[in-house]
Amino acid sequence: MSEALLPLLAAALDARAELLPRLHAEQTDCYRLFHGSVEGHPGLTIDRYGDLLLVQCFHSPLPPEALAAVQSFYVGLLPELTLVYNDRSHANSRIGNPLPPDQLEAAMMPREVHEMGVTYRIAGRHAGQDPWLFLDLRAARRRVMQEAPGKSLLNLFAYTCGVGIAAAKAGARFVVNVDFADSSLAVGKENARLNDLPVRPRFVKCDAFAAMRQYAGIGQPERVRGKRMPPFPKLDAQTFDLVFLDPPRHAKSPFGVVDLINDYASVFKPALLCVAEGGTLICTNNVADVQRDAWLDGLQRSAAKAGRPIRDMEWIMPEADFPSADGQPPLKTALLRV
Repeated sequence: MSEALLPLLAAALDARAELLPRLHAEQTDCYRLFHGSVEGHPGLTIDRYGDLLLVQCFHSPLPPEALAAVQSFYVGLLPELTLVYNDRSHANSRIGNPLPPDQLEAAMMPREVHEMGVTYRIAGRHAGQDPWLFLDLRAARRRVMQEAPGKSLLNLFAYTCGVGIAAAKAGARFVVNVDFADSSLAVGKENARLNDLPVRPRFVKCDAFAAMRQYAGIGQPERVRGKRMPPFPKLDAQTFDLVFLDPPRHAKSPFGVVDLINDYASVFKPALLCVAEGGTLICTNNVADVQRDAWLDGLQRSAAKAGRPIRDMEWIMPEADFPSADGQPPLKTALLRV
């Protein structure tokens, strides 16, 4: 396997020959070096995050000789990088491989990375599973930075608040990040601290449904069908010039269910109602099985039914380090003018 892997790594690097200098010139040092699902080794991803080389396998463990081949290939090209390997071929993509103490310490060490001049916190391993910065969302963060100056932004399912920090750095006048997880918002606050921001972002620990309903003016009852809802912050109704909606594939809480395959409308409609008249909604769907045109058709029907028809739209495509064989990448990002 190691002999077959090396030409694939070399070809992937050659394919990025024009992209990487551009990224470095704009102060970006985090990107995907190998996208295995398209570049010849499904399930294998190799990402650079600053001085970290993050190797992850999602289908089956990477044999030791193949991992050694990966390390030997990159050590001559990027000797300053520390390799961390995560075997995520187990249930729910959970990391399953133990590391020796010295490697584990290096993997968990907080690091700083940069994207378009914005600084973010990253670690090869932490209490969660996913990296703290999703690289395929770079194109969306880039577009948010273009749209944000002087505008208000609501960042829903904010995770570590990368979109919100990018918007604040670009000159947004008001930024609200909403996520239910204290751990994710803590990283977001650290990201804010690492940057010289002209505005202080707000971080709201809240279920996204409860936040959207309150901002949209629908309201969130404290009791639903006779049952008391979990505590949630009280938020005043307001609309935003720009709303970013990046929901997970599936999530369930007492406030609502996120199901990107069967019922995207349930999360799309309340987000849409948070957008000011003439504003912009950027939304994502990361499920590969969902066809792009069918998803867009559903968005258009939902928007029309809500009385907020889509006036204009465009696709935001992942950048060249996330190639797609058919031009329809798994991550679909739509910018909607409403």
